[in-house]
Amino acid sequence: MSNAPAKEVAPAVADGSEKKVDGQEDKASAPEDVTLSVEEEILLNLTLIGRAVTTIEPRFTIRVLRQLTTLRKRLTKSALKSTLDQAFPKGSKTGQSLIANTIFDGLPSTPAGAGGMEVDFAPAEEPNGTATPAPAGKKYSPPVDSSTQDLLPECVVYLRLLLILANLDAGRVEQAGAFAMETAEIMSKANRRTMDQLAGKVWFYLARAYELQGKLAELQPRLLATRQTAHLRKDETLECTVMNLLLRSYLAQHQYDQADKLIARSVFPSGANQAQTVRWLFYAGRLRAVQLNYAESRDYLQTAIRRAPKDEVAPGFVQIIHKYYIIVVLLTGVIPDRAMFRKPVLKQALVPYFQIVQAVRVGDVTAFQKAFTTHEQTFLADSTHFLILRLRHFVIKTALRTITLAYSRISLRDVALKLHLDSEEDTEYIVAKAIKDGVIDATIDHAGGFMQSKVARDVYETDEPQKEFNLRVDFCTQVYKESVRAMRYPPNAHRKELDSAADARERDREIAQLIQENDAEDDMDEL
Repeated sequence: MSNAPAKEVAPAVADGSEKKVDGQEDKASAPEDVTLSVEEEILLNLTLIGRAVTTIEPRFTIRVLRQLTTLRKRLTKSALKSTLDQAFPKGSKTGQSLIANTIFDGLPSTPAGAGGMEVDFAPAEEPNGTATPAPAGKKYSPPVDSSTQDLLPECVVYLRLLLILANLDAGRVEQAGAFAMETAEIMSKANRRTMDQLAGKVWFYLARAYELQGKLAELQPRLLATRQTAHLRKDETLECTVMNLLLRSYLAQHQYDQADKLIARSVFPSGANQAQTVRWLFYAGRLRAVQLNYAESRDYLQTAIRRAPKDEVAPGFVQIIHKYYIIVVLLTGVIPDRAMFRKPVLKQALVPYFQIVQAVRVGDVTAFQKAFTTHEQTFLADSTHFLILRLRHFVIKTALRTITLAYSRISLRDVALKLHLDSEEDTEYIVAKAIKDGVIDATIDHAGGFMQSKVARDVYETDEPQKEFNLRVDFCTQVYKESVRAMRYPPNAHRKELDSAADARERDREIAQLIQENDAEDDMDEL
């Protein structure tokens, strides 16, 4: 879409008197901004897809798919009917079959969740603040395949994708899943590289339809075969999408061994887009947390938070990443930053986790159990229930550390009462484990039944400062190495040295030839 022409402003009078503006000139020079209708936007997208196929430039298709989220909210049955009538060439059997298909005929006249009030969508604004007008004076010409004289297969797949989205939003999940599976088979038979970006979207919403039906596990064999085919065809867009769908399915079904094998035996494509990369980091972080590898899980989740979209774009995804990140950080023995809970998008969603953090920080077993019982359904819905159960040991260790600082000597019975443990025997085992792990510096008198705290030593008498200093030096060295690797040099800079060396050799050759000629002339003069 072209930028709107800038409006002409009448010049101000130099002496500061009243400004005069000719209304007719303003009307002529500044045309009214017009918003694209749904039909016009879809037809324009079809034209862009046709250009992508003709020029073999995937950026046009990516541009179309980037507008899919906003266009999805405006889809109606009447708009789709009008678009299907105009999109195909006259007499196209493909267009007639789509209109006659039950996937379109069964759509409700009013989209799900829409009220009786019409909503006006604001025109898209360019960086300079002007709205983008509709392209006037251009008549739509359907991109036709020269071999079949019908609409391009890529355009047909795009229209089918819109029908899938319309059915998903209307609650017709089963029909959308069957139609998406049919579309995936059509794309597989076509085997056209210009469909790669569209194929990724179709498979994503196919998996979404199966997930809403609770049948995502049934799709795993097809996803594995599709990932292998995409890898052989070097279709990175489809490969990374299917890998994330497989990981999501494995984690939902608690098939952690299969998820670990998938990550270990495959390489995530380097050319994947930002959204798929963030999803892969999130799923890998979840898997590592389940496997008790909290340090690696924290790195994955922290990278996912940094590369995630803006809070306003995907608030739900940002919230679930932060929920897992908070629990994993607590499992590593670190208290998360309080500023994280003050963000507007996260403030309400992280209230249950904030109560857990407070209980872990203080070492209050009662508060931890109360928060866990109150928000248990929330933790189950977020699939963080089993991770939070592991935090109980950290709460007990923190409480033991507080007790050793407050009491130089305390009976195991009093410790059991403070920690709300069942018996003194359990308390003795827990205290012994904490002493062995180095959580507390104390001894147990089994005969007397009490715990004796040792006098705290100065930290500078230990090797902790040396370890901390070594960690900082290693970090600075790593940053330096990465900075050196990231340095950029002008392309073909070495060619200048080669050219200068070649010129020098050529000059030496010419000088030698001149010397030989001069010597020969001198010899002739002597003769």
